[in-house]
Amino acid sequence: MSNKTRMSWTRNVLYNEKLGWSLWFGLSLFAALQAIGLHEINNFLVYRHVYVHLIQQVNLYLPYPQEHYDVNLYGPLFGLVIAPFSWLPVNMGAVLWVLFNVSFLLFAIYQLPIHRKWKAALVLLCAHELMNASSWLQSNALICGCLLLGFAYVQQAKEGRALFFIMAATFIKLLGVAGFAFFLFSNKPFRFLAWAVLWSCVFFVLPLLVVSFPYLVQSYIDWYVAILAKQQKNDSLTAPNVLYQNVSVLGMVRRIFYLPKMNDLFVLLPAFASFLSQFLPVRDYKDLRYRLYILCSVLLSTVIFNSSSESPTYIVAMPGLCLWYLLQPKTKAVNIFFGVVFFLTTFSYSDLLTPWFREHVAKPFSVKAFPSFVVWIVILVQIHKKQFLKALYPFQLVL
Repeated sequence: MSNKTRMSWTRNVLYNEKLGWSLWFGLSLFAALQAIGLHEINNFLVYRHVYVHLIQQVNLYLPYPQEHYDVNLYGPLFGLVIAPFSWLPVNMGAVLWVLFNVSFLLFAIYQLPIHRKWKAALVLLCAHELMNASSWLQSNALICGCLLLGFAYVQQAKEGRALFFIMAATFIKLLGVAGFAFFLFSNKPFRFLAWAVLWSCVFFVLPLLVVSFPYLVQSYIDWYVAILAKQQKNDSLTAPNVLYQNVSVLGMVRRIFYLPKMNDLFVLLPAFASFLSQFLPVRDYKDLRYRLYILCSVLLSTVIFNSSSESPTYIVAMPGLCLWYLLQPKTKAVNIFFGVVFFLTTFSYSDLLTPWFREHVAKPFSVKAFPSFVVWIVILVQIHKKQFLKALYPFQLVL
């Protein structure tokens, strides 16, 4: 690709904000309407009944086959989050729920401390993966948005706002706990911790607006039990619909090498140690490029080392993958590498790689996790070799 052609492509496509926004909302709205037309809105039915069961003060984590065919795995706080959408007719509530998620994530992306053109590029590159998440009517875009806002507000020294979103995500789906990685970037660590405690207390007791205290405590216990049960199901190689679960490095290793009794710690402990090692260059903590590298690593590792990850969960990882690419000095090798990684991640479950590939390769072996894992390893190496110091500056627009 010539320099003139590259400049034209980035200016007219990659950095085209109107095109990105159109795909962002258009694809997700199409996915939501298609799910409604095909009567495939079970996830939303599960969600809206979290509020119903919360105000009825019944167990939030039992099967309710007369209402939906899955179980809830979200915290009691989620009942209040989903409440406005539960009050509406089902189909209207489902569409507005999707639009709320995509709008929230868009807002979060635009709070990042990067060039506006980079934000437009992130929107464009993540639009298809967002459509995948929207087709399942899931909340992963909301969780990703909370993590991005947690990072963005830490950069602005607004710890109160940062911890509001980090703790909200944690009390909704636990994934938000990854936001504590941004603690080391706070200029006021004690304030960071104080806000974490404050918002934890607030979100813990907030459901008391509609339930009793004994019921709330029991709900948190039930949540813990439900998560353990889900963990056991994710580790199985024979449970119903198990191929939709554990789309992670854990699932990939377990399935490729057929290790039904594998202890996840054999993967998680080295991964956790490697993740922590990224914080060794203390002198570079104030370098925004380094901080953005850590953000990419957090978004990716939250998904690829989580046995509860599904294909729609990758809307959390995709902004990290694409932001990493934007930070790289653009060479032919980098462009080809990213193109392959991007294509295999966002289209691994689509018909572009054929239904045969999806059913016989992608699902059975959790292939979707592999490209993100490779990028995570690259980030790890680049941080240790301090190659992030050669990254493009986040406000530097390069065509």
